[in-house]
Amino acid sequence: MPYTLDRLTAGSYDLLLDGTVIGGGVRDITADGEVRRWRAELLDDLPPAQRPKPFIEIEHRFDALEEVAAWLGDAA
Repeated sequence: MPYTLDRLTAGSYDLLLDGTVIGGGVRDITADGEVRRWRAELLDDLPPAQRPKPFIEIEHRFDALEEVAAWLGDAA
């Protein structure tokens, strides 16, 4: 599963699977500017059987962007 993360702005990435945008990687920031977590999320609310692996849910949370990339099979 060749995933890539394409940076849009600081804290925001397109999530591509085989060159097609299927979701995003987004950094959550508190009102005082503190980084909380990262989310990997699908654009479409697909039924579980149609979600690309490793997505079990529409959205997954991580402590760091590096964790998102590793979870996606070391996405570039």
